[in-house]
Amino acid sequence: MKILLSYISGAPGRDDPYISLLPTGLCSLHACLREAGFDASLANFSGWKDEAVIRQLETLKPDIVAISQWTHNRHASMELARLVRRVAPGCIVVMGGGHATFRYQEILRQGSPVDIVALGEAEATLVELAGRRGEGRGWSDIRGIAFSRAGEVVVNPPRPPLADLDRLPFPSSSLEHSIGVDLDRQLEFILTARGCPSACRFCSSPGFWDRRVRFRSPENIVAEILCIRDRHGLIYFSLRDDTFTADRSRTIAFCRLLIERRANILWNCQSRVNALDEELLVWMKRAGCECVQLGVESGSPRILAMLGKAITPLQVEQAAAQIRKVGINLSVYLISDVPGETEADIAQTMELIRRIRTDDGYVSPLAYYPGTRLFEEAVAAGRVSRGIFEESREAALYAAGKPGRNSRRLLRALAGHAPRDAGRFQRQKELLGYCHATNVLAGEWHRQRGDTKAAEREYREITVEQPDNPWGWYLLGELYDELGEGKTATQCYRTVLGIVPEHGPSRSALAAKKEAGP
Repeated sequence: MKILLSYISGAPGRDDPYISLLPTGLCSLHACLREAGFDASLANFSGWKDEAVIRQLETLKPDIVAISQWTHNRHASMELARLVRRVAPGCIVVMGGGHATFRYQEILRQGSPVDIVALGEAEATLVELAGRRGEGRGWSDIRGIAFSRAGEVVVNPPRPPLADLDRLPFPSSSLEHSIGVDLDRQLEFILTARGCPSACRFCSSPGFWDRRVRFRSPENIVAEILCIRDRHGLIYFSLRDDTFTADRSRTIAFCRLLIERRANILWNCQSRVNALDEELLVWMKRAGCECVQLGVESGSPRILAMLGKAITPLQVEQAAAQIRKVGINLSVYLISDVPGETEADIAQTMELIRRIRTDDGYVSPLAYYPGTRLFEEAVAAGRVSRGIFEESREAALYAAGKPGRNSRRLLRALAGHAPRDAGRFQRQKELLGYCHATNVLAGEWHRQRGDTKAAEREYREITVEQPDNPWGWYLLGELYDELGEGKTATQCYRTVLGIVPEHGPSRSALAAKKEAGP
């Protein structure tokens, strides 16, 4: 029996480096099925033509096809389901994910190509379904699914959430059994928890996870990072939890382990402004955290209240000041085009951006998603149709219609406020002591300004303090390449590969040199 787990981003998102990646949850489902002994494959069909997908389906001949559906790819995923139904009429078509969980009634309406919608967390659900299918047994009593029977949608009792996330195999453990997946980009992103303690009106996480947060242990997270580093050569990671720092003691224990195990990586994470303090940030920086992304959304207390953020601009400023003091890059998420937003609200946001001095940021117009209070309230008030997600072909359904000029204004405001004081790096070293993340960020700052000598000193300090840290050697290799010192660069890249044998950028640099010849 063969199982195919698939994702397709849809045409508008195919050039987006994030939207075109597989959802990490789909990788987890795949790893669980492989661990249970099933012949499961993972496919990213983003950007594929129908003919190529058909050939793949005809080659695999899957018995079960599971499709990951989110709001942005809701139409593309249904088109993929119809294609699967046509090419492999005897297989079971399962749909799951953040959008499908809340729109199962619409997905399963008459004539749907989908047999089952997996609701919420689906690892145990899919493993049970695969077992039933392999034994030739029925699946209609499986917990945690919805399906259509005699024209009626049946919703089975929910499946209890997994109590111990450490029992799950690493999502990265079986990616070699995949089709169309960019391993280097995919492996960078790691989830270490499920759920979020907040209840923002625009977010579906509270509805999906019931606001209960479950955490992987620090030991489990570090073990996955080291496994990816050793097997695939990655030394940079992005921890994509809604609030990575929600459990302060866990975060510090994670940082301690990274330091003790000499992981020598760099990483970024997301946090709420009220889930940070200076001591925690010091631990994070020493363990390699180079960027924290904050969900700021607005500088207007009125808009923050409307969005259900439960934070204040003062808390944003305090968190930003602590991040700046420790020397971690600051990125922010903002929401624009909120109905009822005034020029005074926009001015407050722009002034807050000026005061906190962001390194970069993202601006997203307020959008509707199923399972959010924002959407349910809009439907109840008659502002939007309950069937808008099926009726509209737009990838994103903005609360204010088409995004206006405020998005562009906020993006412009995000540029040009980063600190220009070179002396801050010395102050950071005095506060933290030696820390390779400080040297990396200082070196890159000097390098961008053409001060190659200062950049070289920063990178060289890493190699002296930590000869087994690949970052110093790799960045020296890049710098020497820029300066035309090819032989010295080659030695640096070879040193990196002596530490992390599968490091892709160093391998590519050496291959390019070999091809170029003397």
